[in-house]
Amino acid sequence: MTTATLESPPTPKPSLVTATGGFAGIRRDSFPKVRPPGYFAPDADPAAIKAFYQANGYFVLENGFTPDEIEGLKREATLICRGERGELEGHPKALPAESDESVLSRFLCIHFPHKCSEVMLATVHSRPTVDALTTIIGPNVKCMQSMLFMKASGKPGQAWHQDEDYIATRDRSLVGAWIAMDRATVENGCLWVMPGSHRPGILWEQRWHGDRRFDCAEQSVNFPYTDDQAVPVEVEAGSVVFFNGYILHRSLPNRAPAGTFRRSLVNHFMSCESHLAWGKMPEGEHIAHHDFRDVIIVAGQDPYAWKGYTQVHKPQVRASGEGGCIKWTDGTKLPYKEPADA
Repeated sequence: MTTATLESPPTPKPSLVTATGGFAGIRRDSFPKVRPPGYFAPDADPAAIKAFYQANGYFVLENGFTPDEIEGLKREATLICRGERGELEGHPKALPAESDESVLSRFLCIHFPHKCSEVMLATVHSRPTVDALTTIIGPNVKCMQSMLFMKASGKPGQAWHQDEDYIATRDRSLVGAWIAMDRATVENGCLWVMPGSHRPGILWEQRWHGDRRFDCAEQSVNFPYTDDQAVPVEVEAGSVVFFNGYILHRSLPNRAPAGTFRRSLVNHFMSCESHLAWGKMPEGEHIAHHDFRDVIIVAGQDPYAWKGYTQVHKPQVRASGEGGCIKWTDGTKLPYKEPADA
């Protein structure tokens, strides 16, 4: 008779969240029922918001948008996807008889919706959002990007990444403002963050993940954190998740029942004092002087206003990976792992 050795289950690593004090404001939302640290109402103490953000790299502003504003964003998102706000390259305009659910399910994400929609554009100037941004960035703030996620049931998430890999600032001031248009839960693919991972100021190596749970964006690797230390950021519609450009974050697929959407609008902001080294540099310009000028000033003064402003970006559809992913540098098809290995 042999004796079996029972191994103890691994002990989860302690939470990375650093709790900070201060008045979090008067709560009005009923979800999530148990709020971890980092959830603030619009009347919260700005010093408490700033302290939590600096320590953890993110925070939630509850009731950042009213129910009427959220319903307006949903209607506008549908009009954009139906082609009523301009043609979207590669996506034919919907037929009048086609259902909204069918149309919305075509899309994972549309970049720069503020370029075709006054309703989307208005969100970058929202007073609760601007107040939060001036608290965590400083008095002078500009916006350079928006992304509209539809994320129907079955659509993939995005693997671990840092937004500064894609939008480079010179002073590490990049902030994403993630507006929940639907209640975001673990089941339907809410954001997950790695608290405090912004503090080292390291941009981790990126590689192709080959994982069908995620879209065509590469995955950050070799960072000293594990998935069990991540925090799901479940929020009610109308909440805004603010997160630092260096924080590791991801989302998983929408596993909710068919016909469920996890819609969100993400706007990206930074300090006006920093150059924005983004996009293709003009010929003959030195990288040290490159400053992308397709931006919107949302607070304070722009010390580089004398350079003027441009209109470069147009709305574009982001590849979801369901039809395969292509390496943008050479056009080769990126391989996926077999399901058993993913």
